[in-house]
Amino acid sequence: MSEPDLPICVAALYNFTRFADHAALRAPLLALCEAQRIKGTLLLAAEGINGTIAGSDEGIAAVLAHIRALPGYAETDVKLSRATKMPFFRMKVRLKREIVTMGEPDIDPLEKVGHYVEPEDWNALISDPETVVIDTRNDYEVAIGTFAGAIDPETASFTEFPDWWRTRQAQLLSGGKKRVAMFCTGGIRCEKSTAFLKAEGIDEVYHLKGGILKYLEQVPESESLWQGECFVFDQRVSLRHGLEQGTYALCHSCRLPLGEEELASPLYEAGVSCPHCHASRTDEQRAGLRERHRQEQLAAARGEAHIGARHDRDG
Repeated sequence: MSEPDLPICVAALYNFTRFADHAALRAPLLALCEAQRIKGTLLLAAEGINGTIAGSDEGIAAVLAHIRALPGYAETDVKLSRATKMPFFRMKVRLKREIVTMGEPDIDPLEKVGHYVEPEDWNALISDPETVVIDTRNDYEVAIGTFAGAIDPETASFTEFPDWWRTRQAQLLSGGKKRVAMFCTGGIRCEKSTAFLKAEGIDEVYHLKGGILKYLEQVPESESLWQGECFVFDQRVSLRHGLEQGTYALCHSCRLPLGEEELASPLYEAGVSCPHCHASRTDEQRAGLRERHRQEQLAAARGEAHIGARHDRDG
C-alpha cells in the first residue's frame, strides 16, 4: 500500500533514563497527546518511558519533540510504522513502578546491559551453533512467529523469566554453548533480560537492537530468518516484513491472536469467545459479551468509539 492508503503513523518508543519526578510529567504529556488527537498508551516510571502511540504525522512529531526535549531523552528509541486506521481506542498515560515489569528491583539497565546487535548482523549471530537464542516474549506472542531455532520459555508473563532462567541455565549453556542472544518485539524487554543475565554472571549476552520490529523493517524477506508474524499490542494484531499489517485477528474477549483455523472454529464468536477462552465463559458471561459486542458494532456504524470498548493489553 502507498502512504496515502496508510494515513496513521504509529510510534513505538522507550528510553531508560531516570526521571526526578515522573508523576509531574503525566498531566502535560496527556494534555499534549489529547490536543494532537493522539491515542495509545505511554507508561512513565522513575526509570523511564515506554509505550506505543498513533495519530497524524504532525501529531506524532509534536509528541516525540516534547519527549525528546526532556533531560536525557534526546536519543529516545522510536520505531515508526503505519496503519490504515487508528489502532487504539483512547489515550492513556500511566504511572508505573517499572516501564516493563520484570519483578527484579535490583536490575538496572542503566548500569549494565548486553551487547546490542544490529539487525543486519543478527542472522550470523543466531546461526552460530555456540549461541543460545531465546525469545523473551510471552507464549501467545511466540505462538504466531519467532526466529528459526529460538527457544520459547513458555512464559505467560515477563515476571516468570528470572525463575525460568535460573532453573535452566546449566542445561541451556551445556554442549559447547558460549553465548546468549535474546530478542523481543521492540527491544525493551531485552534491556532488562540482558541486564539480568549479566547480574547472574553471564558475560557474553547479546540482544537485537530495535527488536523484531526493526529487523522486519530493515532485513529483506529473502534474507530473513524470521518465521511467521510479529504480535503487536494494538488493533493491527500482527505485522509482517516491511511492517505491513499481518493476517491475525484478535479475540476481543480474551485478547489472544487468532489465525485462520481458530477463526473458522465453531467455538469462535466475534466479541464473545474463541477456542482459547470458550470453556472459561459461562452462558451469562457470553450473553453480556454478546450485548457489549452489539453495542460496539452500533457505535462503529455511527462512526463513534463505544464508551465500553475493551482496551488494548499493555505491552
